[in-house]
Amino acid sequence: MLAGDKRRIGRGILAIALVVAGLLGFNIIIAQAAAVIDTQLGNTNPTLGGTDYTPIYHAANLVSIALITPWSMGLQRWLYGVRGPSLHSVVSRFRFDVFGRAFLFIGPVWLLISIGGLNFMPVEPTQWSPAGLIAIVATTLLLTPLQAAGEEYGFRGLVFRVTGSWNRGPRTALVVGVLVSSLVFTVVHFAPDPWFNVWCGALAVSMAVITWRTGGVETAVVVHALNNTITFLLLTVLHADQNAAMERSVGSGTPFLLLPSATVVAIAAVVWLRTRRTGPALTPAAPSPVPPHRPEHGTP
Repeated sequence: MLAGDKRRIGRGILAIALVVAGLLGFNIIIAQAAAVIDTQLGNTNPTLGGTDYTPIYHAANLVSIALITPWSMGLQRWLYGVRGPSLHSVVSRFRFDVFGRAFLFIGPVWLLISIGGLNFMPVEPTQWSPAGLIAIVATTLLLTPLQAAGEEYGFRGLVFRVTGSWNRGPRTALVVGVLVSSLVFTVVHFAPDPWFNVWCGALAVSMAVITWRTGGVETAVVVHALNNTITFLLLTVLHADQNAAMERSVGSGTPFLLLPSATVVAIAAVVWLRTRRTGPALTPAAPSPVPPHRPEHGTP
């Protein structure tokens, strides 16, 4: 989609830097605004060094990442002159049929894995008010899928596409696109804990492969959204301290993270096998112009 006569590596690096800058910048601005509101309500959320994990703080983090979707579309239009909706899929629209099928097949599997991981999840109970629990659940259901989509459009959408355009050969483009987009994703989420980094790397590579084979971000959005949404909901049901659960220091992760890592790799493998005859979905070719009808000599 973005490949041309010139490799435009410098422009691609700028695009990647702006995606990361948007991710960090939106978070800083919106988190600071949320901190001011929380302060007015008598809470000190982690933005200001506090420990009050409030619904406002929760929503601010989700919204800031969700904004990466329109941000990535705008960057593509500005830097490459390609319309933003092309980030959805090869047909330049979000394919709800692909999304629905992926949700029906992957949803039950991911729910079982998440429930099975409760015994390995670092849960520290804390006090939640009924209103706070309801607000966290509502915010999670409404905004977490959009937050997950933002990461997919940014990394498996624009970054994957940009780095793939640096190469002429399709195989080289694929390898470079998968590796660079996955590396950027993992670095942005970098944590001292090695198990968490293994999980991030497995998720990034698998989602890139799925996006390539399906020709769009829909299935990757399903997997990412299921993981984040179910995790937040389980922590809420357990009245867990969200700050402790999000800890990424050395020792906070466990070998259990190998299970979801293996699961996303298996999902990518299934997608590959299901498309082994058709190959990856491609952008439809423009229809050839139909020549005007010319009547035969002597025909009125």
